Amino acid sequence: MTLNDYAAAASRTINPSLSPADRLLDAAAGLAEEAGEVLGLVRKHRMQGRGLDAGQLREELGDALWCLAVAAQSAGLTLDDVARTNVQKLEARHPNGFTP
Repeated sequence: MTLNDYAAAASRTINPSLSPADRLLDAAAGLAEEAGEVLGLVRKHRMQGRGLDAGQLREELGDALWCLAVAAQSAGLTLDDVARTNVQKLEARHPNGFTP
């Protein structure tokens, strides 16, 4: 499955009553919310000694991916293009891979 395939499959659950601007805001806010949930899981694992629940982490990362896909789509972008642009930026920043 490509990222664009995922975005197409996930888009069936977008709230059709939202305007494109509200859809973008909802997705951006959701992305921040889901990132916080991922952070909470990792923080509790590292700081409180709890086991890392990989299944729950996978679900929260999936929710973040959904929000990212909807945000991109609402802005007229594709996930494949977002990923490609990010790789180009990383290659320019770290042409030989990361070094401290």
